[in-house]
Amino acid sequence: MPQLNPDPWFNILVFSWAIFLIFLPTKVMSHTFPNAPSQQKLEKAGTAPWTWPWH
Repeated sequence: MPQLNPDPWFNILVFSWAIFLIFLPTKVMSHTFPNAPSQQKLEKAGTAPWTWPWH
């Protein structure tokens, strides 16, 4: 039964995991965001009273 021979499948497994563990993290970590995050204000936003009728 040739499907039980691990020789070709083990090499495919090792090379595919090498791609996942070596090349893809460098691609993901080199991603930059177009908009830098800005500092939020320390003041809390004011709340307005509810002026709509309840009916």
